[in-house]
Amino acid sequence: MTFSSPLPPCLSEPSERWPLPLALPNAALNSARFDPALLQATDFAACGIAPVRGVAKRQAEYLAGRLCARQALLRLTGLPGVPAVGEDRAPQWPAGVVGSITHGDGWAAALVGQADTWRGLGLDTELLIPAERAGRLAEQILTPTELRRLPGTPEEQAWLTSLTFSLKESLFKALYPLVRQRFYFEHAELLDWTPGGAARLRLLEGLGPDWPAGSLLEGQFVCEGERLLTLVAIPAEKPGR
Repeated sequence: MTFSSPLPPCLSEPSERWPLPLALPNAALNSARFDPALLQATDFAACGIAPVRGVAKRQAEYLAGRLCARQALLRLTGLPGVPAVGEDRAPQWPAGVVGSITHGDGWAAALVGQADTWRGLGLDTELLIPAERAGRLAEQILTPTELRRLPGTPEEQAWLTSLTFSLKESLFKALYPLVRQRFYFEHAELLDWTPGGAARLRLLEGLGPDWPAGSLLEGQFVCEGERLLTLVAIPAEKPGR
């Protein structure tokens, strides 16, 4: 199905801009702005996407995310599919494709890639956590080692806590479709990151024979204003140790 033109007022035209430091081969990313206050009952039909239940915010972010996914799939495969929602609420991608959807604060994005190049993709967007709130949440998000590495000022600590939170969310999105078991913040740690937007994470708990404790995964990130965008991309070859 195709969507009408112009798009409903609650959605912006999808963008193909790649905001992260390192572009991925055999992958496509689309993003769009959305405004729940402008959502109308006819917007799902106008976009050719099956409606979802929920409050206006939930409906608008779902619509924007699925629209981005469809546009990204069209670019990658030539077919404008819309991923269904699985029993575990994860997107169900077409055969031969892996992907991830994220949304927050009026912005949504979807990343898809060829499965013969990427085993898993995890994309996450977050607003930077205010310093006072980050101080309260740090022990829930960070491991004891990560807590000891926090820099000096509350603002610096809040930034690194926000980055760690988002990277671990991206890690979960990338790995969960492969391991089919849930894991949590304490089961991985951020080893290091660079000002240029590269990051490395390490599993602290095993997640099956392919993902023992100590497995290393590469991530990347960008911070635009108050918004963080993080990505964990798992190549098709065997993961590092």
